[in-house]
Amino acid sequence: MQPMEPISLDKAFASFDECWSPRIVAAVNDYDVRIAKFEAEHVWHVHEDTDEFFLVVEGEVHLGLREPAGARTVILTRGSVFTVPRGTEHRPSAPRRAEVLLFEPTGTLTVGDRHEEVPDHVDVTTGHTLT
Repeated sequence: MQPMEPISLDKAFASFDECWSPRIVAAVNDYDVRIAKFEAEHVWHVHEDTDEFFLVVEGEVHLGLREPAGARTVILTRGSVFTVPRGTEHRPSAPRRAEVLLFEPTGTLTVGDRHEEVPDHVDVTTGHTLT
């Protein structure tokens, strides 16, 4: 096993350009710490058995939510955190490129357990290794 070294988020974000294609930067117990670039819209989707944690590192993220009380949009600015509860249909989007850190159980698909049709610009993955 190789010794752990600190990871610069600035360098990690600079190592890739693709939006909606997360990179795994660390693991905490059974969770991946992922970083991703967001721009335009993702897809409406649901993670039935897990919450999804968002931390906006740079930019602005809009989280569309379909909740029992109705639909709403939560706007996250730089430094904001938000957890989408399990079973909540949601769609992240960003009016301009944003950089986001996420916590999700290892193996969680980016499009959840249920989702609408996935457009070509959205990568269906459990996360890519940071290079």
